[in-house]
Amino acid sequence: MTQEVMSFEQGPIMGQKLTANVFELLVDADVTVVGSGPGGYVAAIKSAQLGFKVTHVNGFGKITGKNEVTATASDGSQQVINTKNILIATGSEVTPFPGITIDEENVVSSTGALSLKKVPEQMIVIGAGVIGVELGSVWQRLGSKVTAVEFLGHVGGMGIDMEISKNFQRILQKQGMKFKLGTKVMGAIKRADGKIDVAVEAAAGGKNETLVCDVLLVCIGRRPFTQNLGLESVGIELDNRGRIPINNRFQTKVPNIYAIGDVVAGPMLAHKAEDEGIICVEGMAGGAVHIDYNCVPSVIYTHPEVAWVGKNEEQLKEEVGALPGEGIPYKVGKFPFAANSRAKTNADTDGLVKILSHKETDRMLGSHILGSGAGEMINEAALAMEYGASCEDVARVCHAHPVSLCCPYFDTLPGKGNGVGSLQRS
Repeated sequence: MTQEVMSFEQGPIMGQKLTANVFELLVDADVTVVGSGPGGYVAAIKSAQLGFKVTHVNGFGKITGKNEVTATASDGSQQVINTKNILIATGSEVTPFPGITIDEENVVSSTGALSLKKVPEQMIVIGAGVIGVELGSVWQRLGSKVTAVEFLGHVGGMGIDMEISKNFQRILQKQGMKFKLGTKVMGAIKRADGKIDVAVEAAAGGKNETLVCDVLLVCIGRRPFTQNLGLESVGIELDNRGRIPINNRFQTKVPNIYAIGDVVAGPMLAHKAEDEGIICVEGMAGGAVHIDYNCVPSVIYTHPEVAWVGKNEEQLKEEVGALPGEGIPYKVGKFPFAANSRAKTNADTDGLVKILSHKETDRMLGSHILGSGAGEMINEAALAMEYGASCEDVARVCHAHPVSLCCPYFDTLPGKGNGVGSLQRS
């Protein structure tokens, strides 16, 4: 995996030296970001906005001291950066499947799936989480017969509301995708004719079955990219999932070394890493550090899209309420796109909007959207939740008509009953 290092300095290059035929440039910096993905480059922009001079260093960055990062280029040349603060933003990499070797030709990761030379006649996807259904649905629309094998009993991965997941699966099946849920992959063997035999069995144990495909797509998730970063040289240890432990200011056990994005706990989302990058750098400059992870939205980019923010219904039932085992008191509002004029006009009526609110205060607790453009619509709910809005607050905003955005709300207006109601404001 390649990465880049960005150094934010307040002065010129301080010196240079020649060691073992490797040309080294010495740079003095206030902040050095290792990694230039969504979190890293946004942190670079914010650093520049805060007055730091930005220098781009191309190479593999490695921490070689509490206040030192060494970037090694492909030609072996190095740059040593003396820095006050270090920000690790190296992201994640594909999680390998034990016993299955990815060659990015017939057995591919999510990276190889983007550059297949032809549409496979049959494709098997290991994993029906976010990436699995996204890429599986793409190749299905291009003409491949796609079967997704998932260990869990639902599609869409962790965090998705179960009612939304069931409706989502139904829509994808109507489009032609097939699913084998509650099923584990035991192994895969390439045949002489180029086909791949994939051995599966029920997750709870049972009879083995062999599936055949032309391309096997491995999508069992991603893992933090934390190897060979020099963390051990400064005493930073990883947790049991390979992540870097941090405090609420994104500091590691070494106070001037920070970490954000996929290398720390939390959802592996680009926009989550971006927010953390901004807030982390602002904290270095003396600003407040706060992010509400409950208000970070998730999106599955299929057609139709799936998006959610906040709690799902299952989580509300599990959380501790007024009494042990009671859960949080909540109400549900739903609205189907089949009853939305814009969706009907576009002949795109699959899906629904589902809103969860506190039964007593009407505060919005979660928003779940299955439908075309869900990834755009969810941001209104995220904004509402960030400001602690009630569902009535959102419903009473005048929305343009016609648009796809429906505003289900809870019927808690004065003089009304305590039942759940839905109002299509647009």
